Amino acid sequence: MRLGLIGLGRIGSFHAQTLSALPDVDLVLCDAVPALAKAAAERFGGQAVDTPEALLAAGVDGVVIAAATDAHPELLIASVDAGLPVFCEKPLARSSAAAERVRDHVVDAGATVQIGYPRRFDPAFIAARAVDAAGELGWLHTVRSTTLDPAPPPREYVAASGGIFRDCSVHDFDAVRWVTGQEVSDVYATGSNRGAPFFGEYGDVDTAAAVLTLTDGTLALVSNSRYNGRGYDVRLEVHGSADSIAVGLDDRLPLRSVEPGTTFPAGSPHVLFMDRLAVAFRAELGAFTDVVAGRVESPCTVDDALEASWIAEACVLSRELRRPVAMTEIRPAAR
Repeated sequence: MRLGLIGLGRIGSFHAQTLSALPDVDLVLCDAVPALAKAAAERFGGQAVDTPEALLAAGVDGVVIAAATDAHPELLIASVDAGLPVFCEKPLARSSAAAERVRDHVVDAGATVQIGYPRRFDPAFIAARAVDAAGELGWLHTVRSTTLDPAPPPREYVAASGGIFRDCSVHDFDAVRWVTGQEVSDVYATGSNRGAPFFGEYGDVDTAAAVLTLTDGTLALVSNSRYNGRGYDVRLEVHGSADSIAVGLDDRLPLRSVEPGTTFPAGSPHVLFMDRLAVAFRAELGAFTDVVAGRVESPCTVDDALEASWIAEACVLSRELRRPVAMTEIRPAAR
């Protein structure tokens, strides 16, 4: 199978390494900085080309898009118009309105697109979804989802990211929807800046929190920060009337207990998303090869990505207005 990979930054290089380890995958690599593609080809194997157009003309069977967010719509549409299955890193676009336009194009073309939400492929998240679907938790009352980065991204990344709700919290929003099978009816979000001043310069925050009310009345609490000095922390708790479960409570949990005599967690904390979710990333891209081969349908569709984008948009508005925002205020505005 011949796969094109566009974008060789941090996540793109990680995907190149992962894809190169999959059986029978041959890579064609491209980046806006051609030297990055050439370096990746030397390191991981495959062919380096200078432009996305050259990549699409290189006889690829599918395309993986790991370029900057602002490039996602153009690259995804070009790949779809070339008749190719596409894996695209989240988000579809910087705004939900732009994301909806991309979704409409994909649907009209009858294209197959998988969006990058790796928690759907993490064994513990999969187990949590199965436990809830089996009714073992009773009725749900509280979900807690957390993504805490160990250090802030560069200024340049923040400037183009669209903000913490669109860039980081969307993983929590998607995980809450996917695990519970519920949609979000309204949100209340806030945020603060106590770190680098450039977050505020771009209208962003370095720490955020949101309360999501789900359609069945369950409350989901989402918390995020760029300054979790102990390590990279991704967790999910699901609390019900009959039982409670947690994702992420392993010996590498970046949290230090001060309970006397407690030795948990005993391992070295997770440092980056690449080690915390390494198994999930391999499974996610492995699933995409099955999508390209026609063995399975997309496990994370453009509609899933658009819903997470709408929730992020609602949180941005809620923080700005300092009030709850109903999802009905967002969806019509984006249509």
